Amino acid sequence: MPNSAGSRHLRWPRDSWRVLVALAAAALFLAPIAFMLTTSLRQIGVPLSRQLEVFPESPSWDNYPAAFDLAGMGQSALNSAFVVVLAVPLTIVVASLAGFAMSQLPQRARLALTLISFAVLMTPVTAVWLPRFVLFKEAGLLDSRLALVAPALGGTSPFFVLLFLWTFLRIPSDVYESARLDGAGALRVWAGIAMPLARPTIIAVGMLAFIAYWGNFIDPLLYLRSPEKMTLPYSLQILYQLDATNWPLLMAGAVLVTAPVLLVFVVAQRSFLQQFGEQGWLGR
Repeated sequence: MPNSAGSRHLRWPRDSWRVLVALAAAALFLAPIAFMLTTSLRQIGVPLSRQLEVFPESPSWDNYPAAFDLAGMGQSALNSAFVVVLAVPLTIVVASLAGFAMSQLPQRARLALTLISFAVLMTPVTAVWLPRFVLFKEAGLLDSRLALVAPALGGTSPFFVLLFLWTFLRIPSDVYESARLDGAGALRVWAGIAMPLARPTIIAVGMLAFIAYWGNFIDPLLYLRSPEKMTLPYSLQILYQLDATNWPLLMAGAVLVTAPVLLVFVVAQRSFLQQFGEQGWLGR
């Protein structure tokens, strides 16, 4: 007992520093969110406070319905939800299939494809705007919400493919060989063995894909023409154009756009940590 008490006493300073660092990092990331929330509750026309304000003296909740109505956020939210519901699962399926296929290749071919993936990943996104615009125009996808979903057919990003590749390479090859000896084909091995063992990666890729498609601002401006087909980031731009100095209204719109992302992050983080902490091939 004395030894254990002494060890706890010796560990406490080290653990306290870790807690302080974690709290400082959390405060650094939560400060903009707190400022956004408090500003969104200020009354319209009241100047911003020059001091740190935890909660406004006379909070006004009217900014939220006003932002919702003025910018047409109801239809924009439906459009964003349509894109996310289609694009996120499609991204997971395509990126995981590509990563699994690369993991089954010989080492030299896998290395070559990995280098190509890194090269594509380093390509500026502005370089693909014009070719993609011409491609969508020839395919008849301009002014269609499907144009926003189309990148998911390529896995959205080579980074997601590489994440799945790294995950599938951690699974011992004996597991794949045993399944093949039992008569399982490639798709069955992918669906029945590889994907269940890659749940943390699935959650991470799904969360990142959700954030990418939910907050996509450039693609709707490039490929859509009808205002009723625009997504939520476009609604924020409308609020800014209506009154660039109305910070409570702008922050209320920002809260409405950011809240689903924070909710998905909290849910995905809990699931990710739970899956990652389990014993298994990927939990070691």
